[in-house]
Amino acid sequence: MKIIDFHYHPLSPLVDFLPQPMGLLRKRNPEWVKRFANIPSARDILSFLDEEEIDYAVLLAERIPTVTGIISNEYVASLCKGEPRLIPFCSINPALDIHMDVMLEKLVKEGFKGIKLWPSYQHFYPNQQNLYPLYATAQKLGIPILYHIGTSVFEGTKLKYCDPIYLDEVAVDFPKLNIVMAHAGRGFWYDKAFTLASLHKNIFLEISGLPPSKLLEYFPRLGRIGSKIIFGSDYPDVTSIKKNVDYIKTLPLEPSVIEAILGLNADKLLKIFA
Repeated sequence: MKIIDFHYHPLSPLVDFLPQPMGLLRKRNPEWVKRFANIPSARDILSFLDEEEIDYAVLLAERIPTVTGIISNEYVASLCKGEPRLIPFCSINPALDIHMDVMLEKLVKEGFKGIKLWPSYQHFYPNQQNLYPLYATAQKLGIPILYHIGTSVFEGTKLKYCDPIYLDEVAVDFPKLNIVMAHAGRGFWYDKAFTLASLHKNIFLEISGLPPSKLLEYFPRLGRIGSKIIFGSDYPDVTSIKKNVDYIKTLPLEPSVIEAILGLNADKLLKIFA
């Protein structure tokens, strides 16, 4: 069984992060802060993934300077270069970037395999018309868009922007665009997120940041859409990726569903195993 972590934050160098998120990380995962106090190399990350028994990880750039800081596209690209187990996702900020479609084409040519957008951090509604050229380009290039859809404790977050309902319009207008909801509507949008993933062939639920022990409480019918659920850890906001994976393996679901959640569904979008 191949394991893909669809939501891994490299989160270094530490100097790029603002005091509030850095304080939360020191409290929640002091071992990570100690281990990666210096800028980690790709080898450091791969060694950690080996310890956690993770085969592949999606490394996320973060172009959100007013909330957590900036993990640049260039930094993520440098970590992933020549390392097929590390899959780079770029970040584009609608408040800062113009000609986002052109920017995305350039980034994909440089090797990025997807894009992460942060509506509640970057303060935009996902169905804004100025984003449509970006979506058309992502659809043409065949890359997924990962959206932060759920609550957050970081200062500056405005939750109104990440209500899942805005993705309904995007899914209809771009039927071949693969849309992934990170955090699966965490907080008070679980039912909406589940409904959208059930209705739309191109919407997926990514479960990063959710305790595996709560998954069937949040989504009692999870097994019915097992082909739409994608594993992500949200590391380093969890202390052990392996523990989460091991718990998911114990859920009362068909073995084929568990295998799909932990790797095969992500591979549909990333095409790693082909």
